[in-house]
Amino acid sequence: MTQANDIPRMPLRERIGSFLLERRAMLRDYFSAVSGSAGRLVFSLIYFVALANTLSIADFGLFATASAAGVMLSRTLAFGFISALYRTATIRPRLIGSYTAGFLMLSLLSLPVLAAASALTWLLFFSSTLSAGIFATVIFAEALLWRPVEVAMIVNNGLGRFGRAAVLAILTSAIKSAAAVLFIFWPTSTIEAWAWFYVACNVVSLAVAFGVFYPRQRLRLTPDLYWRRLSDSIYVAGAEVLFYLQMEFDKLLVLAMGGPHLAGIYAIVMRLVDLTAIPIRTFSMMLVQRMMRAPQMLARFKVKLGIEAGILLVSTSALLFLAVVLHFYPNFLGRNVSEAAPLVGLALFVPALRNLVEYHAELLFARGQTLIRAGNLALLAGLKAALLSTLLVQVADTESLVWSLNGMFALLYLASAAVTYTALRRPAKAI
Repeated sequence: MTQANDIPRMPLRERIGSFLLERRAMLRDYFSAVSGSAGRLVFSLIYFVALANTLSIADFGLFATASAAGVMLSRTLAFGFISALYRTATIRPRLIGSYTAGFLMLSLLSLPVLAAASALTWLLFFSSTLSAGIFATVIFAEALLWRPVEVAMIVNNGLGRFGRAAVLAILTSAIKSAAAVLFIFWPTSTIEAWAWFYVACNVVSLAVAFGVFYPRQRLRLTPDLYWRRLSDSIYVAGAEVLFYLQMEFDKLLVLAMGGPHLAGIYAIVMRLVDLTAIPIRTFSMMLVQRMMRAPQMLARFKVKLGIEAGILLVSTSALLFLAVVLHFYPNFLGRNVSEAAPLVGLALFVPALRNLVEYHAELLFARGQTLIRAGNLALLAGLKAALLSTLLVQVADTESLVWSLNGMFALLYLASAAVTYTALRRPAKAI
């Protein structure tokens, strides 16, 4: 019987060299991905400043809320099969052609569901403030044009082509920014005019994504592969809808209860909060990929605590820096944004708490615990709706409302952490 001491061991020098090469490759991939986030952050800021100061605050609130609804509804596209495509790119890249064909087929089959959900959303939240045609235009741009662009980024990231995904992220953000800057000079600065600009820039982004960046493989329909993954994909789609519902439902609720102007002010504050999440999402994406290959990597408590503390520190520091800049230079981001500038510092802990809830959802996805993820997000969506409705009824002024959001998101974080870390004690689901 072979003894442990008889097993040949790699010489120390080779082990150190192997360790350094592995870490160097990891850092290279991370900085490639972060470069895309940095570029996207710059262009997203240009896009936000140009649009927020060209549209009226009320129109910006309507567009931001309709766009948020579009992001949420776009998760029904292909019944969530994007998750299977991502897993395939990460683990079995030779099947990308087959899974891409499945994504296209299921996208067509999901259109009636997307249309019905969109009509219901318009009736509940937008029927008195935004025409059905403009709302449908925004949903079309988000779900059928921009969501496939995200698919191209997701597949490249799954393949480990972080540099290509980063370049695509920068280019598409630059295209949107260019459209917003051109819109400044358009004769009519209305939401109706901007909706068509938005469609045009997303059409260009879609052409660039699939014409240049999507991996070239022959498309082959293989239904037997899809049906085995479809139930899990539907769980993911439901979880994604619930995730964005609990992320974006506040905008819908503020519009319904406070009107377009308050929705605009709120959307400006939350958009600045969202910008701080861009670098954190890069980290989460790479962590998810590592966990797919090694589900037990977060077994140690110190690792879990260190990651959450890092997210808290980076997110809070980013918004604090922005709040200080806007305190001394309130017009730094434009006239309309200056109206919301005093409120930014009041939401100091909101970015970190939101980013941590998003990180929890990514952990459950990485471990294949999609049903638990969906249940957690449903819980958070209901809790958020109840808490925010209470705040909107009881809090009289905008400053107090924004300050109270810190407490609301703290409660959401505690609920999410309780569910997530209880679930992490269970074995990861085989993928």
